[in-house]
Amino acid sequence: MNLPQFYIDDIIKTALKEDINYIDITTDLLIAENSVSNAFFLSKAEGILAGLDIACRVMELSDRSVQIKKHFRDGERIKKDDIIAEFYGNTASLLKAERTALNFLRHASGIATYTGRCVEEIKDTGARITDTRKTLPGLRALQKYSVVCGGGFNHRFNLSDAAMLKNNHIDACGGITKAVEILRSKIGHTATIEAEVRNFEELNEALEAGLKIIMLDNMSTDDMKKAVKITSSRALLEASGNITLENLRQVALTGVDIISIGALTYGAGEFDASLRFA
Repeated sequence: MNLPQFYIDDIIKTALKEDINYIDITTDLLIAENSVSNAFFLSKAEGILAGLDIACRVMELSDRSVQIKKHFRDGERIKKDDIIAEFYGNTASLLKAERTALNFLRHASGIATYTGRCVEEIKDTGARITDTRKTLPGLRALQKYSVVCGGGFNHRFNLSDAAMLKNNHIDACGGITKAVEILRSKIGHTATIEAEVRNFEELNEALEAGLKIIMLDNMSTDDMKKAVKITSSRALLEASGNITLENLRQVALTGVDIISIGALTYGAGEFDASLRFA
């Protein structure tokens, strides 16, 4: 999975403009213009790498003469004290780009690392880990890319990807059956329909409507087991709501096919890495 260069460059330029503004009052007044240095990204923890290409691109956009040597690739596991990448170039340029580059690297690697822990927790169950649309504005593609680096899968990228009947849609429309009928009369042939269900009555209604993807919304693990039995492989079942690393395995053992976790992108925390000068 590769992110388009125009997307990467746009978010980097926005971040650099925000951070540097028009002058780095410390670096520009302190460091000689012709000073050059060696520097490197240092891992300060174990985890899964993501966002390295973006972090290195920050260096390139800051100063195209900077020389870069990468020692790892996104999706690879790294250990504490690993040198992730090395840089040689103008000292001031490296200093100005440092924080922005690390912000992307630490954020993306944090998501990948947490996703990897979730995937490892249920690797023998047959269930898939997916993300949600609970992402930061402007960073959705990067965050979802990081989930893939960690071994997870992507849910919808946006509202245009698929029709998702949330509880509020169902309540506003007067039920699953009516909502599905309306959608099918208007939707394109390539789009799919998924519905959230809160109880067994709604589950049976979704199955009778012929839906092939059904989300079990905030159900207990006991109810999930019953839902799996009722469904009997007639549809993919997605578990969602209040799922953490602590209860993840219990959810996977119910027999659901998909487990969507919003915390992959909003609660993973940062991976610990720094830029050091040789």
